[in-house]
Amino acid sequence: MGIILDTKFIFITGGVVSSLGKGLGSAALGALLQARGYKVRLCKLDPYLNVDPGTMSPFQHGEVFVTDDGAETDLDLGHYERFTGNPACQNDNTTTGRIYTSVLQKERHGDYLGATVQVIPHVTNEIQDFIREKDGTADFVLCEIGGTVGDIESLPFIEAIRQFGNEMGRKRALFLHVTLLPYIPAAGELKTKPTQHSVKELMGMGIRPRILLCRADREIDPAELKKISLFCNIDEEKVIPALDASSIYEVPLTYHKVGLDTQVLDAFDITDAPAPDLEKWERIMRRIKNPEGEVTIAVVGKYTNLNDSYKSLNEALCHGGIANKVKVNIKFVEATLFDESKEDIAHELQGVNGILVPGGFGERGAEGKIKAAQYAREKKIPYFGICFGLQMAVLEAARHLAGVTNANSTEFSEEGEHVVGLMTEWTDGNKKQKRSREEDLGGSMRLGAFPANLKKDSKVAEIYGQTDISERHRHRFEVNINFKDKLEEAGFIMSGTSPDGTLPEICERNDHPWFIGVQYHPELKSKPFEPHPLFISFIEAAITQGRLV
Repeated sequence: MGIILDTKFIFITGGVVSSLGKGLGSAALGALLQARGYKVRLCKLDPYLNVDPGTMSPFQHGEVFVTDDGAETDLDLGHYERFTGNPACQNDNTTTGRIYTSVLQKERHGDYLGATVQVIPHVTNEIQDFIREKDGTADFVLCEIGGTVGDIESLPFIEAIRQFGNEMGRKRALFLHVTLLPYIPAAGELKTKPTQHSVKELMGMGIRPRILLCRADREIDPAELKKISLFCNIDEEKVIPALDASSIYEVPLTYHKVGLDTQVLDAFDITDAPAPDLEKWERIMRRIKNPEGEVTIAVVGKYTNLNDSYKSLNEALCHGGIANKVKVNIKFVEATLFDESKEDIAHELQGVNGILVPGGFGERGAEGKIKAAQYAREKKIPYFGICFGLQMAVLEAARHLAGVTNANSTEFSEEGEHVVGLMTEWTDGNKKQKRSREEDLGGSMRLGAFPANLKKDSKVAEIYGQTDISERHRHRFEVNINFKDKLEEAGFIMSGTSPDGTLPEICERNDHPWFIGVQYHPELKSKPFEPHPLFISFIEAAITQGRLV
């Protein structure tokens, strides 16, 4: 669109309940504006006191999304990347913890010149500085506010964006509120009152939303939309229905159909915007709605009670299916089921077309994951081990094929031979990073993008189509390079290492149709319109497996 003159800011808040899809809505709106030729940037303000989600349980927070520059961030940044293709970075996510840490560091340094440090103006100014540094970096900056309006934790963020909106004015700042219309079966109708109260709460804090995105699981009667417009003092055409979609990748299409991007542009008095090019989203949905077959992938993990724990992984498997024109059915299998009984493995995994063991931390479920890797190896089922999944496959090979019967990881025990151990030193760019077991857990892992060299003529080199790659890491333990010879004698080839050859990055079996383990997280870089090559190849192998069964 040419030179960026005045960045326009869109603040997305949520009301009534959490998990309404603010992140997905923000990503879809970003994709629509991008489809019109605008440059967009998305960021998120999270109200929890943790500095980042790195030490939070996946059961509470879902997955931790890692950026190229090593930030541990909210999973919504994964949505932003998948929908726009723009790599997220450290400065696209902040938390109450980071904001207060920065304020307190400045206070200790004497930056406030003896002033009494308060939420207003010091904390709110710090939040606005986070937002303001994005001015001039895009045509539109979409800023999602985590939590729900009315939460005590989010009050400083709401006040900060109120002040910021007043400063920028209506031509440069827009407030969009995502709300819920619950269906009451006994009454047989959708109820608008929660939305009215949510908007009233927001207006009581000094923010008047100009667009409402009304989430519902069924069609909304136009009379109800008109009622919301009347009671919430919002233009009728800017009260927009946001119904459940068959796939998250249909959301940009459905939101465009109901006029979301058109109304956003109208709110900024932009009348000359080009029509959006949505062909790639239409192509993706054609593939999803008209598959030529289907495969079943067993994901053997230990956070299986919450799908968001494996959000990027789930989507990357879907992307592999899109590339291969098949539907991917994911069967979540709790790894702890296998810890005691091997019979459970055949019962749970029989008939699947592929087995994937994802990342994880701690000893719980580890033996089950080792047995899953063994089952995949012995039954010649395609196996994909990611991070922890690589390490468990290595322990399986060491114990049962390489003669290291007491092979273990220092993550679990100080006993046995440590085929997997704590990382104590690695190179990050031109700097040597060092860690010890006694250090804080937060932010102390090998985080972000690191290069790797692939062995020529290896399976992974064939899949990538090159021998030099860069992938995102998030781990504290590594496979011990000193066991390389024993593992390779047992057919488990180290086909990828760090450039200096000291850190194993990829192992693959040379006596198996498809058995690959990687130390990094390829799912973090996969997109629906650019699926990761490893997931494309894995699903392709699963299709072949399905034909053999």
